[in-house]
Amino acid sequence: MQALQIFAGPRARARLAERGLRPDDVRVVPAAAGGPKGLILGPLDQFIFGDWLARSSQEVHLLGASIGAWRMVTACLGRNAQQTAAEFERLSRDYIHQHYDSPAGKMPNAAEVTRGFAAKLDEVFGGREAQVLSHPRYRPHIFTSRGRYLLAREGRLRTPLGYTGAFMANLLGRRLMGGSLERVVFSPPGAELPMPLHDYRSRQVALTPQNFQAALLASCSIPFWLQAVHDIPGAPRGAYWDGGITDYHLHLNYAEMLGEGLVLYPHFQRQVIPGWLDKSLKRRHRSSAFLDNVVLLAPHPDWIKTLPRGKLPDRADFQHHGDDVGARAADWLRAVAESQRLRDEFAAACEQPSIAALAL
Repeated sequence: MQALQIFAGPRARARLAERGLRPDDVRVVPAAAGGPKGLILGPLDQFIFGDWLARSSQEVHLLGASIGAWRMVTACLGRNAQQTAAEFERLSRDYIHQHYDSPAGKMPNAAEVTRGFAAKLDEVFGGREAQVLSHPRYRPHIFTSRGRYLLAREGRLRTPLGYTGAFMANLLGRRLMGGSLERVVFSPPGAELPMPLHDYRSRQVALTPQNFQAALLASCSIPFWLQAVHDIPGAPRGAYWDGGITDYHLHLNYAEMLGEGLVLYPHFQRQVIPGWLDKSLKRRHRSSAFLDNVVLLAPHPDWIKTLPRGKLPDRADFQHHGDDVGARAADWLRAVAESQRLRDEFAAACEQPSIAALAL
C-alpha cells in the first residue's frame, strides 16, 4: 500500500515533470498547526532537514504555526544529520509523553497546561535561543494571532465573547476576522518573509533570544486549552494566541514569492485550510492560485486507516484514553513508527529524474 501522495500546483508540477525534485529547488518549507497530527511528519522532517536539504546551500525560510512552529525551530537546532534526528526524536518523545497532573477523570485546566508547556519549552530551548536564530541557512518564522479590541486581553467573559465575534466575522469573510485577530509573524532580524502578506491583516516583528520562548509559547497557545501570552517583548502589546487561528495551514501567497524556487510542504492532508475557524467551511478548503509553486507531501487516506483507531493522532485521543496515558502514548508511538514509510517513499521519489504529481 502506498503511504505517501505528492501533490503540486501547476508551476511546481511542470518542474517535477521536467527534472524531478531537487533540494536546491526549495526556498520555503511551511509547517501547519494541527496538534498531534504533526507527529507523523517526524521521520520526514528528520530526512528533509538532516540529510536531503544538506545537499544544497541556499537560504530556506521555515514557516510554522503551533506544533508547526515547534517543528521548524527544532530543525534549526541541528547542524548535521545526527543532531537533527536527535532533536526531532526528542520533540516526538516529549509531545507523546506529555502529562499534566489533574484529578482523576478530569482534563487539566488551561493554567496547568500552560505552566507545563512553558516549562517544557524552557527545558528544550533555554539557553539555545541564539543557536536557533544563528542557523547558517534556515530562517524560522513563528506565526501567532494577536487579539484586538475584546480580545486585546484575556478574560473569563471577554475571551469567549471575543471569539464568538471573530467566528461570526469569519463566516462573512476571512478578512473581516482581522477586526478581532491579526497575524503577527516573529522573524529573525533581516529575514523578511519572501512572500507578501496582503491576504489578511498582518505585521512582522523581530524574533530575538529575549522573546523567542514567549513567541513560541504563544504560537502553541490554543484558546481555552492554554492561556494567552500577553505583551511579548519587542512586539505590540496585547494577548497572543495560537498561530493556527489566523493561519491553520499557512495558505499564503507563495506564488508571489521573490525569486525562483519551490515551496516544499510536508503536510498531514491534501487540503490547505486558511484559518482554524475555516475548518467547517468546505468552500475555503479548495486550492488557489497562491499554491501554484507548492509541492505538498501528504499521507494516503488508505494508509491512514492502518494506523491505531484508523486515523491520525489528534486531541480527541486525550478524551478517548482518559487517564490511561500509556495507552495513548502507545498508539502515538506506533503511528510515528509507521510514518517511517512516508520518509522512505519521499526519499525514493527524490531519486527519480521525473516525478508525476497529482494536481493540488
